[in-house]
Amino acid sequence: MDSTTATAELGWTIYPSQGWEEVSGYDEHMNTIRTYQVCNVFDNSQNNWIRTRYIHRRGAQRIHVQMKFSVRDCSSIPNVPGSCKETFNLYYFESDSDVATKVFPPWMENPWVKVDTIAADESFSQVELGGRIMKINSEVRSFGPVSRKGFYLAFQDYGACMSVIAVKVFYRKCPRVIQNGAVFHETLSGAESTSLVAARGVCVPNGEEVDVPIKLYCNGDGEWMVPIGRCMCKAGYEALENGTVCQACVSGFFKAAQGDDKCLQCPINSRTISDGATNCICRNGYYRADSDPPQMPCTSM
Repeated sequence: MDSTTATAELGWTIYPSQGWEEVSGYDEHMNTIRTYQVCNVFDNSQNNWIRTRYIHRRGAQRIHVQMKFSVRDCSSIPNVPGSCKETFNLYYFESDSDVATKVFPPWMENPWVKVDTIAADESFSQVELGGRIMKINSEVRSFGPVSRKGFYLAFQDYGACMSVIAVKVFYRKCPRVIQNGAVFHETLSGAESTSLVAARGVCVPNGEEVDVPIKLYCNGDGEWMVPIGRCMCKAGYEALENGTVCQACVSGFFKAAQGDDKCLQCPINSRTISDGATNCICRNGYYRADSDPPQMPCTSM
């Protein structure tokens, strides 16, 4: 989910009605976006919530949330009471379907799960030409494991003068890659930031595993690491394009063993056999002892 792509009202649920307000605003590049703002700093005991629409999980086990927001410096507001805050809370609630209403889930921690209290690195206080000079903060938080089909996010204000400018929800995955002679398909990262998810590789055509089953591990940042094992081209094939292709040796060239890297030219007075480029046989009238290696030239009697 990316709130900055919305072309109409986001339509998130607000509680209570006199709390958050959805308005049109601008991002740091002066693009028009929909934002939510609240500034009930002169009233004590604030408990204002906004809840996103239902977000499908798409198989992800760990969810990341990037929030861009601005917060007014409490000390810059004249006569503000001591209840003024410069932080807000992030929550999530899992569900297998879009079941939320204006009263469910209840607007409180438990059943909502708190992710973190979010503080601004910079708050704004200057006012020029009748307008605010905002300092936009960007914070990323993650949570998991998640197991239901989807979830909601909620933002709780308890006495700040602030604006939620943009919210992006995403997960990380390791992309499809060909490495060590094998294809590894797209793999989602694990439930924890430190998780390593094992993925089995499939040898490229005309390749085969050597030593141990080939694996890679997908880490929490969506990066492949810890390669184990490898695939090598079969006899009669050589590795090309950085090991992503096993190509048959052309006529007059051979590769006898799996472990050889490149096709070799048949020695003088020999040619590749008709059923594959795994060896070279002597031409008529030329000979080589059975114990001679395939790269040994053939000689006449």
